Amino acid sequence: MNAIHLLPLEEEASAERQKRALFLINGEHYAGAERVQDLLALHLPSFGWRVDFVCLKPRAFADAREARGSNVIDLPMRSHFDLAPVREVAHLLRQGGYDVLHTHTVRSLLIGYFASGRSGKPMVHHVHSRTDRDTENARRNAFNSMVQRFGLRRARRLIAVSGSTGEYLRELGYEDSRISVIPNGVPSAKVARDWHAPRSTWTIGMAALFRPRKGVEVLIEALAALHAQGRPVRLRAVGGFENEAYRQQVLAFAEAKGVSALIDWTGFTRDVTGELARMDLFVVPSLYGEGLPMVMLEAMAAGLPVVASSNEGMPEVLDYGATGVLVPPGDVVALTRALDRLIESPDHARVLSQAGLQRQRERYSETAMARQVAAVYRELCQQSSHQENRRKAG
Repeated sequence: MNAIHLLPLEEEASAERQKRALFLINGEHYAGAERVQDLLALHLPSFGWRVDFVCLKPRAFADAREARGSNVIDLPMRSHFDLAPVREVAHLLRQGGYDVLHTHTVRSLLIGYFASGRSGKPMVHHVHSRTDRDTENARRNAFNSMVQRFGLRRARRLIAVSGSTGEYLRELGYEDSRISVIPNGVPSAKVARDWHAPRSTWTIGMAALFRPRKGVEVLIEALAALHAQGRPVRLRAVGGFENEAYRQQVLAFAEAKGVSALIDWTGFTRDVTGELARMDLFVVPSLYGEGLPMVMLEAMAAGLPVVASSNEGMPEVLDYGATGVLVPPGDVVALTRALDRLIESPDHARVLSQAGLQRQRERYSETAMARQVAAVYRELCQQSSHQENRRKAG
C-alpha cells in the first residue's frame, strides 16, 4: 500500500483534533463528479474535516485536482469484482485515524461495503446521478444498480445532489431519514460578469466529458440549423472524449452536417473559467444522467445565459425556467428555437445571465455544499459515539 503521511494527533493545533474523511473514488477522469470531490477536499477543512483520497481507477484525477493538501493513494482494481483493495482500505481507515468513509461511485461503494464492515467506520455514499440511466448499455446499468442495492445496505447516509436524485432514492425504497439532499456547489465569481451581446459572431459553448448521453450531436444539429438560417454562430466545445472511437464518430457527424469548420474542440482544460469567458451562450444538451451538472453551475457563476435540457436536476437549478431556458432532451427544433430567440433578443439573454448568476450565489456555492456535508459527518460520528458508549455500558 502506498505510504500516507498524516500529522500525529497530538500535534494538531485545535483542542479537539481535526476529523478525517477518506474519499473512495474511481479517479480515471476529472469531470463533474470529480470536481465535487475536489471542491469538498478544498473546503471541508474550514469545517473541521481533512480529506484524503483512494483511487480505484487511477489516472487523471491526481494530476488535475486543486486540493493539493490532500493525499492521493492508488489502489487499482483489476476488474469490477476485484476485492483486493478491501483489506488495504480497511487497514488505512483504522491506522490513518479516519472517522468517515465517503464513497462516490458504484465501484467504490462495493469496496466501501466490505472496508467499512471490517474497520467499523461509518460509510456515506454520494449519489451523483441515477445508476439506472448512467450509460447507453442496459446490462451495465442493471449490473450497477444491483451492486448499488447491495452496497447501500452498509451506507449510513446517502447524499443526493438534487431533489430529483433524492426522489430517485425514495422510489428505490430508502427512507427519508437516510437521505440528505445536498446540492452541488461551485465558487462564485469574485467580479460579476457584465454580459453583453457580441458584436459579430455568437460563440455557443458546451463543456463536458463527451460521451453519448451528453447530447453533443443534438447541439451540432442545432448549430447547423442556425447556420443555415444565416445566424453568425460558432461552437466552442470544451473537454475530452470518453474514448477515441466516440471522438471519431462525433467528428464524422459534424462533417456530415457541414459544420466542422464552425466548431473549436479545445480538449481537456483545468481553466474552465477562462474558457467560459470566451463564450456568449452556454448549452447543456444532455439526454439523461444529470443529477446536477457542475459545469452548468460554473456557467451561471460566470454570468452566462444558459440553455439546458429539462432532465433530472437541471430544471431545479434553473428555477424551472426563471433563470435559464429549458428544452426537452433530444429536441433539436426546440434547442434551435431557444438559441435563436436569445440571439434575436439579447436583452432577454442579459436578464437571464444576471438571474442565473444571482441564483448560483444564493443556492449553489461550494461553501454551502461543504458545510452541509460536514454536518452529515458530525451527525454520523455522534451516532457512532453514542452506540459505542451504549455497547461499553452494556
